[in-house]
Amino acid sequence: MTPVALTIAGSDSSGGAGIQADLKSFAARGVYGASVITALTAQNTRGVTGIHPVPADFVTAQIDAVFSDLAVGAVKIGMVAQVETISVIADGLKRWAPRHVVLDPVMVATSGDRLLAAEAVDALRTKLFPLASLITPNLPEAAALLNEEVAETEADVEAQGRRLLAMGCRAVLVKGGHGHGAESIDYLIDSERSVALVAPRIATANTHGTGCSLSSAIAAGLAKGEGLEAAVRSAKAWITQAIAEADRFAVGHGHGPVHHFHKYY
Repeated sequence: MTPVALTIAGSDSSGGAGIQADLKSFAARGVYGASVITALTAQNTRGVTGIHPVPADFVTAQIDAVFSDLAVGAVKIGMVAQVETISVIADGLKRWAPRHVVLDPVMVATSGDRLLAAEAVDALRTKLFPLASLITPNLPEAAALLNEEVAETEADVEAQGRRLLAMGCRAVLVKGGHGHGAESIDYLIDSERSVALVAPRIATANTHGTGCSLSSAIAAGLAKGEGLEAAVRSAKAWITQAIAEADRFAVGHGHGPVHHFHKYY
């Protein structure tokens, strides 16, 4: 059967992040992609100029339409925008019980624009974390979710990861792209261990949609039947190359997109 992954996220009008990046990532990783749109954004490589949330009842309608027909192997959740949206997504996940849920707690865009209402952060933690197979915060997001300072050391990262784990998710991937040094180190943490995943840090301004694309690539691996660590490792290798090839694009005047299809052109 054809592997299917579903993205539940916001739309990026410039095509570099959000559901557009998710669907590109699914396709690049050999998985059929479906989508549930939670919000429309007016944005480009320079920033976000407007957010128009999709009504919660229509988010529900999209979820039910997809799950009632497609054999969804994994779900990726990105921008959820507001409390009502989070509630109906949680209800939909409980109703359809997908095997794998990868939650990217998107709070701030690459440009620095806030994408999640402050009052929705607690709902994200209490309603969606317990349903997630994996959450994928970057260093600033992990700190914000815990109301702490950004972790500086490996021990701090692991400690924050374990505090996030205690909120109910089954595993945490703390992404080190916002860190410093020659290497970008992500930490995959579950109840039994912490695994450091190392890749070279790539000097480029074209990083728009990196987090969306990585979490989607992980979901694609899970939809194809890969184990969690294998899915994370293969996704990290793929996104590292997509970032390395990003400067082959000349798109926009700000943070340009990564090259999702670097393998093909």
